Amino acid sequence: MATRNARIGLVLFFVYLAFYAGFVLLAAFAPATMQRTPWAGVNLAIWYGFALIAAALLLALLYGAVCRLNDDSDADVA
Repeated sequence: MATRNARIGLVLFFVYLAFYAGFVLLAAFAPATMQRTPWAGVNLAIWYGFALIAAALLLALLYGAVCRLNDDSDADVA
């Protein structure tokens, strides 16, 4: 069970890493894109930063839920 949870954690980590890498690459190579103000006069860098925080929280909740489901299904088998 621990290896399954670790594998799930790694998959979610790489999902977040790809999202974060997109932020870093945009900031480094397309700063004009990050300066655009798509909504409410707030630039894309701020929106992307908020999205990164929200994604981290959502992925943590998803990890907890999936691990709990795996834990419950293992308890039924034993």
